[in-house]
Amino acid sequence: MKPIGRRAAPRLRLSLPAQLIAVEKAHACILLNLSRTGAQVAILDAIREGEGAILCCGIINQFAIITRSEFGLNALAFDEPLNDEIVLETRRYHENFEDRERRALVETARKWVTGDSEGDRPI
Repeated sequence: MKPIGRRAAPRLRLSLPAQLIAVEKAHACILLNLSRTGAQVAILDAIREGEGAILCCGIINQFAIITRSEFGLNALAFDEPLNDEIVLETRRYHENFEDRERRALVETARKWVTGDSEGDRPI
């Protein structure tokens, strides 16, 4: 794969809730950008450079190595590159995420107002 500038692949800018599962702990994080070869996540906890973790977000469930960790931002390099289909599906997921969350919130409020507790979605 031919590098793009200093990157191995173009980046897709995102803002999606994700989880980074490391050896010691599962960390809630925000997926900030994604490419076939890696990602950047914002996370409150410090993770050591060189540590392995699994990034989970939507259809992504990918092992990665932390290549940089500074000021709450962590750069990840995937063990195996993602295929284009996963990157494109993640883009579609991101484009529809806010609308889906808003509809779910309205539905939760409707159920609360009407007293319908069947199939509650945890907030």
